Amino acid sequence: MVWQILMIYRPYRMKCTPIKAKSIAVVVMLFALCKKSLTEIGWDSYNIKGASAKGWNDLKGIFSFFISCFICLMILSHARAEAAIQLPEVTAKSAIVIEAATGKVLYEKDAEAQRYPASTTKIMTLIVALENGNLDDIVTVSNNASQTEGSTLWLEPGEKMKLSDLLYGMMLVSGNDATVAVAEHIAGSVDAFAKMMTAKAREIGAVNTSFVNSSGLPDPAHYTTAHDMALIAAYGYKNPMFAQIVSTKERQVPWTGKPYNRQLDNENRMLWLYDGGNGVKTGYTDAAGRCLVSAANRNGVQLISVVFDSTYMWNDSIALLNYGFPQLNPVELVKKGAIVQSVSVSSGQKDTLQLKALDTIVIPVADGERDKFTTEVTAPSKITAAVHKGDHVGKMKVLYDGREIAATDLVAVETIDKKSFFSLLWQKIFLTMNYLKQTFV
Repeated sequence: MVWQILMIYRPYRMKCTPIKAKSIAVVVMLFALCKKSLTEIGWDSYNIKGASAKGWNDLKGIFSFFISCFICLMILSHARAEAAIQLPEVTAKSAIVIEAATGKVLYEKDAEAQRYPASTTKIMTLIVALENGNLDDIVTVSNNASQTEGSTLWLEPGEKMKLSDLLYGMMLVSGNDATVAVAEHIAGSVDAFAKMMTAKAREIGAVNTSFVNSSGLPDPAHYTTAHDMALIAAYGYKNPMFAQIVSTKERQVPWTGKPYNRQLDNENRMLWLYDGGNGVKTGYTDAAGRCLVSAANRNGVQLISVVFDSTYMWNDSIALLNYGFPQLNPVELVKKGAIVQSVSVSSGQKDTLQLKALDTIVIPVADGERDKFTTEVTAPSKITAAVHKGDHVGKMKVLYDGREIAATDLVAVETIDKKSFFSLLWQKIFLTMNYLKQTFV
């Protein structure tokens, strides 16, 4: 009977894992036993007022019913827990999901293999441009940039655009011509800019990465790994402007000589498909296959997933993120406005000043890893008045395995004015008299 029920409920049966199927089978059997027990005690005609006449057997039947229901709920809960920890099945040849702040790897599949990154290369292009350029700079598009092959922003030779608009153009619609214009503006040439990209990758820790262009067009010397690209994207999220650009769904930028603007619609469907999705970049070439670096933030936990050479890159990315989030618990280490430390104040109208956290810090804690997180407070033991409310006095750092992953400034809770000249004079006289009294009396 149990198997017949599972066969009839085809939509569920098609999605069942072996663990789920076994659990549902047990639940159905228990339900059948419950029904049999209730039928035997005449549940349909049961009269609660006649309970005492029914006797002990009826009470045992009712008790068995509730116990069986409890067991059913426990088994269903266990089935959900088992399903949650199952490894994701992905079609990508290389895949990984990491927590951005700590770099902790939550899942990986051939993540150290060298792959062509295609247009996910532009993640590093954006990082280098943000760190070395001025967003308000006016960039003049060269003939070389306008003739770049592949996906395009339709730039014309001699066209002038703000650097910020070019960055949106290369990240939202993957304009290869925009990346060349950016590279030439910042470094003078694509080759020089690509060297800056590779050097930055080494600095981040992406040591198995080499860039020879700014767009991601195929080249044997242009490669990375899923792990390296995850580290690069995670680094990018430390820059608020990076996070803003890659999470933008649509934007309009000027189109010189046209009566209308360029309409940029982000090609990254994860911004719509996934709850909390906030980046990052798609990519495709025949050599690289379908590539996607995606990101999502939930309750202060930022995950990065990478799939290279994937058959179903959207499904793969969703599966990776769904696998990653349940493994981490967001813990509020310090709340904005919480008193963290006190310092002594000299020459002030008060002797002690309290310092509060300027921001809330949430840390992503995996099971058994709470001890890997430590805090470090840097603040002077004594300061001299006057000090004003909101003044930055110290800093609180959060370390993961000894490496800083988050920080917040510590600011003055209140204003403490400097004592007046006469107050200071009287204090010195009082201290002197007290000293003499203790010495000679």
